[in-house]
Amino acid sequence: MSDVRRIGPGRLVLVVGPSGAGKDTLIAGAKAGLADDASVVFPRRVVTRASGNGEDHDTLTVAEFDRSAQSGAFSLHWDAHGLKYGIPKQIDDAIAAGQTAVCNVSRTVIASARERYDDVVSVLVTAPPDILARRLAGRSRASDGNLTDRLARHTGIVPALDIVINNIHTEADSVRELIRAIKIDSPQY
Repeated sequence: MSDVRRIGPGRLVLVVGPSGAGKDTLIAGAKAGLADDASVVFPRRVVTRASGNGEDHDTLTVAEFDRSAQSGAFSLHWDAHGLKYGIPKQIDDAIAAGQTAVCNVSRTVIASARERYDDVVSVLVTAPPDILARRLAGRSRASDGNLTDRLARHTGIVPALDIVINNIHTEADSVRELIRAIKIDSPQY
């Protein structure tokens, strides 16, 4: 057992899933639906790609990102699809203050997050392969890289997941599912 103090009492909700599953859309819907709830925060990720096409994040160059990571600016960070992604360190303060932080992350960071935080809920947002392929092809983002590679990537990583949202129904229905996952222990949901 580690002597390192884990961060709590708040919750970290990790939203994961394959490209094209609709993670950013559902997070934006949950953020709007919980706009009056100060107990839930939605930190912006940092990515080494320009923001756009429905993906809301802050942008750094690779060199800036590497310097930020080395200086401890991120609570969680990872590489995927030839890009670097990070969640700002400020989530630690929010979680320590009892808030819930909702973050779009890679499945590869779930285990390390569970070691770092007291209360972690992982939510897989997914859809059948044909729907994922159609969504990815429809967004036509050059920085997405090879469509076949992106679709194949999600099949190899299967961490322990707490909740699965099959994002095949209406957006409103899937957003409600995510809000329930975020507020899982709250009596009002």
